[in-house]
Amino acid sequence: MKKVTLFATVVAASMLAGGVTAYTIGQVASNDTRTYTPAAFGEQAGNHFTSYEADKYPDLTYAAENAVKGVVNIEVTKEVKSSRNSRFGGGGGFDPFFEFFGIPQGSFEQPQQPQQQRGGGSGVIISPDGYIVTNNHVVEDASEVKVTLNDNRTFTAKVIGTDPTTDVALVKIDATDLPNIPFGESDALRLGEWVLAIGSPYGLQSTVTAGIISAKARNLDIIPSQFRIESFIQTDAAVNPGNSGGALVNTRGELVGINTVIKSPTGSFAGYSFAVPTSIVKKVVVDLKEYGVVQRAMLGVTFQEINDAFIEQRGKETGINEKGGVYVVEVDPEGAAHAAGIRKGDVIIGIQELSIDNSSKLLEEIAKHRPNDKVTVKIKRGSDVKQMEVVLRNKSGNTGIVKSDVVAAIDALGGQFADISDRARKELKINGGVQVVAISGDGVLAQARIRTGYIITAINDRPVRSITDLNRITSKIESIDGIYPDGRAVSYSIVGK
Repeated sequence: MKKVTLFATVVAASMLAGGVTAYTIGQVASNDTRTYTPAAFGEQAGNHFTSYEADKYPDLTYAAENAVKGVVNIEVTKEVKSSRNSRFGGGGGFDPFFEFFGIPQGSFEQPQQPQQQRGGGSGVIISPDGYIVTNNHVVEDASEVKVTLNDNRTFTAKVIGTDPTTDVALVKIDATDLPNIPFGESDALRLGEWVLAIGSPYGLQSTVTAGIISAKARNLDIIPSQFRIESFIQTDAAVNPGNSGGALVNTRGELVGINTVIKSPTGSFAGYSFAVPTSIVKKVVVDLKEYGVVQRAMLGVTFQEINDAFIEQRGKETGINEKGGVYVVEVDPEGAAHAAGIRKGDVIIGIQELSIDNSSKLLEEIAKHRPNDKVTVKIKRGSDVKQMEVVLRNKSGNTGIVKSDVVAAIDALGGQFADISDRARKELKINGGVQVVAISGDGVLAQARIRTGYIITAINDRPVRSITDLNRITSKIESIDGIYPDGRAVSYSIVGK
């Protein structure tokens, strides 16, 4: 018990004293009178260290004092509906009793009463005329958005557009001549480079914390979207609730990321934070401003990163015994990759001039492009290396511009899905389908009271054999056909929106 207390005391001292603690650890002995300058320490540390040059160890005050002017506090109000079941005392939800007797599920519910819920985060001014980038999860479903500037002026903001797949959103306030933060190049960031995180953690507006780049191209599988694009910058700059949507800047005060998430067992900062890189943010905000919706380019493949787990599980089957690249598991027959000649079993090792050694890099590179953009994809097929010219397509399978009022079935349904296995196809005697694994929000699935496990085989009499098909259906959903895992075939007619 005493050892634990001692350790806690040492940690606290390190946090309070900062570099003093590190300097004390660096001394060789209490009676050693030598001076340990950074240069001398670097020379003794090893021959891979470069010589110390003072101008390459930057002061962070320039970046902090300038960039903080372009970071705002965002407060949102959301309307949350609640209802009570007047006959059975609350809850609502699905009840098989009503279904058996054909009684509509909502017949005993009192009208839903909207309640206000408040939340917030941070944002970054990216233009003098009031455009502000933040996270989708900060402003999603907001009925009102208030923005407070660094000089304490407050404005009502309009949401221009949101992108759940990257967790980026664009809002605008009616103002001019605002201080804004210029975009930097997140691709140029180096491991160990100093960065600052600026935002409003716990409502403490204009808080600045410092850290280094700990890693790049991190995939956490944390964005709640079927087509998430994750290639996070990882830093050890302290980020807490309220920092979401705030700025990650380099030592020149340039925006290199939007702080988005922390990885913590407590919900508060525990050593690492993650930001969406500007290589993705820039493309998203330009699309939202110009079209109101992101023009997402699709390669048209499902893939798996070739890492130790892949080699252990599929190495013998595929003949692959070295890490690196991504393995093409399936190719959409109507997609861009198939048209260019990419096939199942190929290994993607490069796009344009970028070497692809993990799935995050692939996602990030494709996310920079729009449908109809041409990219060079380098693949390995057996012992051969080939370069393919690929014309990227949109989620509907063509190269046109997607309009903001076009909603794909996968978004309108409101849920998460999985392609069914070959075994399930055989057991249920169906040609294919998409299984509902989760239901969220107030989408078509929730309205129709479809339950998880249901396998969608057709929408509007159009066959659904895979998740890709859900992306291609953009007409209003009027009917859904499918089957439950127990073999019950059920069709739903959709009334209303």
